[in-house]
Amino acid sequence: MKRQTIKDLLADYKKVLHHDITVQGWVRAFRSNRFIALNDGSTINNLQVVVDFENFDEETIKKINTASSLKVVGEVVESQGAGQTVEIIAKKITVLGDNFFDELQATILQPKKHSLEKLREQAHLRFRTNLFGAVFRVRHAVSFAIHSFFNQNQFFYINTPVITGADAEGAGEMFGVTNFDLDNIPKTEDGEIDFTQDFFGKKTNLTVSGQLEGETAAMGLGRIYTFGPTFRAENSNTTRHLAEFWMIEPEVAFNNLEDNIDLAEDFLKYVIKYVLDNCKDDLEFLDKRFEEEQKQKPEKERAKEGLIEKLENVIAKRFKRVSYTEAIEILLNSKENKKGKFQYPVEKWGTDLQSEHERFLVEKHFESPVVLFDYPKEIKAFYMKLNDDNKTVAAMDVLFPGIGEIIGGSEREARLDVLKTKMAEMHVDEEELWWYMDTRRFGSVPHAGFGLGLERLVLFVTGMTNIRDVIPFPRTPKNAEF
Repeated sequence: MKRQTIKDLLADYKKVLHHDITVQGWVRAFRSNRFIALNDGSTINNLQVVVDFENFDEETIKKINTASSLKVVGEVVESQGAGQTVEIIAKKITVLGDNFFDELQATILQPKKHSLEKLREQAHLRFRTNLFGAVFRVRHAVSFAIHSFFNQNQFFYINTPVITGADAEGAGEMFGVTNFDLDNIPKTEDGEIDFTQDFFGKKTNLTVSGQLEGETAAMGLGRIYTFGPTFRAENSNTTRHLAEFWMIEPEVAFNNLEDNIDLAEDFLKYVIKYVLDNCKDDLEFLDKRFEEEQKQKPEKERAKEGLIEKLENVIAKRFKRVSYTEAIEILLNSKENKKGKFQYPVEKWGTDLQSEHERFLVEKHFESPVVLFDYPKEIKAFYMKLNDDNKTVAAMDVLFPGIGEIIGGSEREARLDVLKTKMAEMHVDEEELWWYMDTRRFGSVPHAGFGLGLERLVLFVTGMTNIRDVIPFPRTPKNAEF
């Protein structure tokens, strides 16, 4: 007898009404020695299994507790009780995994409300809760929609290296990779570390971005995207930063800055719409949670719209496109700035915008997603195209409510001589990036791309507030548990 997922059964139960089927899952609750709430992870909804305990031996009934796992064979019937349309009358129950009841009491599997911090401490068990089941099903849907969008738009998926000698951002916040015996590291005559003896024969790191390698692929394939793990050794213990996260980076030959902004907007709207269309049950649950959370906040800090409403509005509104210069003017003249309400005051053109400034523009001033473009060259990376004013680069950031920056990108500097000058100014090693320079020597074209941290997008779509709650096992300073 073919096993069905609970999601399939609840969606189309009439096909199997009054038939015997097999289901498997974990017990969420067992009431009155009669009603089992069974969940198999395929949906947030439980399936009610009705047990006539007189037909089952006492030993089996004793083993049915919260968190134990069962295989149930039974007849599908329409439910007479409130709360569910369908239930299974159990004919055969096999206990697949018992639970250690006393030890269960110390875990998050006991049926009561737990703090997110507590759930994080038991990240290996939190998939079994309603909240994290919903979050990770949505994360899956977001990931699937990303691949789907790019595939439909004739992009090729490229796997760029996790281990690299290049620092794409020039920020130096990288994790070194070595197979040296750390108690006996070989040195040169000058007392420097002798990397020629290391595994790769040179100094290597975990990647902070696949962009530079992605650009080389775009110079032959036209449209590519990467989707993989990236690593930042940034000692930032905030609700918005992870040391290991997943990044999506499209790169498109012949695109300019405007094309890049259009792509970013279309991409975000497609993914959010996919989640709205395909994750209704999980989003409704997350929406209710979001609403409850807002009630706990002071009125001033409450979101103006619910989670689902917020997502629908992002799809409906055209993103507001504003130059950095215009944004600085708005911030300089804002009441918040004049009254010293910003933690980081905006003093002049050239200021690097913080999350609070980005959120002010999105949430207070424009009340819509915002795309900022043409940033001062001093605060952006070496590979961004220098504009004709010689002061700004063709960079763009997409800002979202509650998040701030969700996408960062640019038109790339395609002119070899300008790129060389910029690399020298920013102390980027030309020798290390000889292969990158070649893409400007042989048939260089205007091209553009952006980077999106998957977790930031999932954070936005789920209404969660801490980025550690949208990745299965967070890696943060002083934490590499599990």
